[in-house]
Amino acid sequence: MTTEQRHFTRIPFDASVIVINPRSNEKTMAELLDISFKGLLISKPKDWLGVSGDGYTVHLELAGEEVQLNLDVVEVHHEEDHIGFKTEHMDIDTATHLRRIVELNLGNEDLLERELSELVHSN
Repeated sequence: MTTEQRHFTRIPFDASVIVINPRSNEKTMAELLDISFKGLLISKPKDWLGVSGDGYTVHLELAGEEVQLNLDVVEVHHEEDHIGFKTEHMDIDTATHLRRIVELNLGNEDLLERELSELVHSN
């Protein structure tokens, strides 16, 4: 039996995302299942052709179009019904909004600080 040692809390999230393939500029809509400082999980679109190691840009809008998250990600796994991505880069506005999302969902500033510290030291 393996014991998962996750350093970043996954925040369940119900929102639509746009996954953009930078090579072809093809845009694919999907549902966001969860998000953390280090990655995200989406529902697998029916026509998904990506493979592990491929890079994408993920765009997520919250509160109408007031809050936008833009993440450069790499596909790390896909299953029958979902795809997992590792975050490679995010702009400062995205990092700020994501920090607030995690803060509101954790409800514990000590946990938030631990995750931020882990994020800084993992790069």
